[in-house]
Amino acid sequence: MRRLGVVVNPIAGMGGRVGLKGTDGKVAEARERGAEQRAPDRAREMLTELADIGADVQLVSWGGEMGETAAKAAGFEPEVLGHPEGEETTAEDTCRAVEAFLSADLDLVLFVGGDGTAADVAETIADADSELPILGVPAGVKVYSAVFAVSPEAAAHVAASFESTERAEVNDIDEDQYREGEVHTELRALASVPVAPQRQSSKQLSGGTVEGLVEGFVDELDPSRTYVLGPGGTLNTIKDRLGIDGTALGVDVYRDGEVLVADGAADDILDALGENNTVVISPIGGQGFIFGRGNQQISPDVIRQCDLEVVATRQKLDGIGALRVDTGDAELDESLRGWQRVRVGRYETRLVEVV
Repeated sequence: MRRLGVVVNPIAGMGGRVGLKGTDGKVAEARERGAEQRAPDRAREMLTELADIGADVQLVSWGGEMGETAAKAAGFEPEVLGHPEGEETTAEDTCRAVEAFLSADLDLVLFVGGDGTAADVAETIADADSELPILGVPAGVKVYSAVFAVSPEAAAHVAASFESTERAEVNDIDEDQYREGEVHTELRALASVPVAPQRQSSKQLSGGTVEGLVEGFVDELDPSRTYVLGPGGTLNTIKDRLGIDGTALGVDVYRDGEVLVADGAADDILDALGENNTVVISPIGGQGFIFGRGNQQISPDVIRQCDLEVVATRQKLDGIGALRVDTGDAELDESLRGWQRVRVGRYETRLVEVV
């Protein structure tokens, strides 16, 4: 029987759907914008899958929304080692949980959150000179690190079956700079993680030329169509070519020479959609995600009302092999799987599988 520690950052990812690009120091503002908690649902999805596959595990958790609630909802009776100190959970609560886990004879720590949570978990373990393996269930806005499973369900399968571990990077970025359009990644820790194909790679910066695919996209613009333009370097080049003052790391809505929404939240984007709509997105280098990483503003409701156009350089596609989706809506994810045409040049496209 494996002993698994479960710790959830309940506020992770709350800033994504409301356009804040992160939740660090922005919890109150996220709530004012109508943000809802995302991480507890992701934790339940992972633990329900763990129960459904009949994994021979014993859970150790932190109290309340930091693990205990989700574990009980999935049918487990976890051993609870402690509780958060205040009504609003903090990074210190996560660190206290992991410190307790270090003395609990665990085989793996399953944490639910984003890169900030990953750094808190990994640094606490490193400070104790421990090699306790960790695995992240992606729930944050930024998921740059290589310590996360590709989905909550994948995390359950990896936790139940992994046989070996390897070292992986934990990276984080300054969210204030990120909101200003700058990405500065910082290596926070190296962590021991399960070896598994269901674990994502660390994010890479985009490379290669994009001029051809940008010209091809612009040549085929339909003035009657509404375009939801995602974040990232490739899309920022498209925005520059269109002559619009777009946001490099946000989501903009464009139609017939006009920016309808700049750096929009999910509801803003949904309200701006027209009769014919297209989401234009580029996969994250090194990972392949087109939805669910850094662009949660493009919500399931938005995606359902849009056609999809994926653009990427050949170099980026060569580095990822496949596309991935993690919208938080299992039915939508399933409908998006299959072969997707990706524009790689002015006239050239490539078929890439969404897995």
